[in-house]
Amino acid sequence: MINVIINGACGRMGRLIIQSVAQQEDMELVGAIEYPEHPQIGSDAGVVAGVGAIGVAITGKLGEALESADVVIEFSKPEATVQHLRQVVDADKAMVIATTGYTPDELATINELAAQIRCVMAPNMSLGVNVMIQALELIAKALGDDYNIEVIEAHHNHKADAPSGTALRLAETVATALGRDLAEVGVYGRHGIVGARTQQEIGIHAVRGGDIAGDHTVLFATEGEQLSVVHRAHSPEAFAKGAIRAARWVVNAPKGLHDISEVLF
Repeated sequence: MINVIINGACGRMGRLIIQSVAQQEDMELVGAIEYPEHPQIGSDAGVVAGVGAIGVAITGKLGEALESADVVIEFSKPEATVQHLRQVVDADKAMVIATTGYTPDELATINELAAQIRCVMAPNMSLGVNVMIQALELIAKALGDDYNIEVIEAHHNHKADAPSGTALRLAETVATALGRDLAEVGVYGRHGIVGARTQQEIGIHAVRGGDIAGDHTVLFATEGEQLSVVHRAHSPEAFAKGAIRAARWVVNAPKGLHDISEVLF
């Protein structure tokens, strides 16, 4: 049996993962974590997730649950993720990190800490998105520098970070395939008199509205034609399924920071 802790248990994804863990024959929820002032502290995690009482109370103290855990699944906030990761490293447990929106300093800290344990980190846990990433590398190399590249993402109106971590990963993939540095060529939205588009730049644009689970489009455009690669998540369940697969995989993985492609392919 794989004992699982969910960080961000009352969030949209946290509730879905609790539901998913409850459906697995080889997994058991042993901890559900939220920030200490959350109004659901003390509530049964299963009741909050809509699966009925499971005897696991939501708590604001990760450390108390770690002793009995095998893996921690993280869907919280960037600053909380760094704090949680330090505790997971101290306890020598495995971790799946799906939070996005890190600063460069936070990301550097995560990379350093995660290398000490068994850890999978990905901006998107969907199988379809990760197939898209692999395809984009081939497409970008085949089309070369003659095509203008734009990345457009859309998410629900509660998403805090923009552009999405997935959009950044898609842009980084095509930039690397073309020998470009995204830090130098990335253009994040356009407004006003910005002049003609340069051939090297990669546009990245964020849309927020309603309950959009996650749409990502990479557009390759040149004189006379365009090619679009599109992924649409119809529900966040696709991400929960990927997180469950990652949790099952990482508990037996070699120590170090792993990419989601190692889990899915």
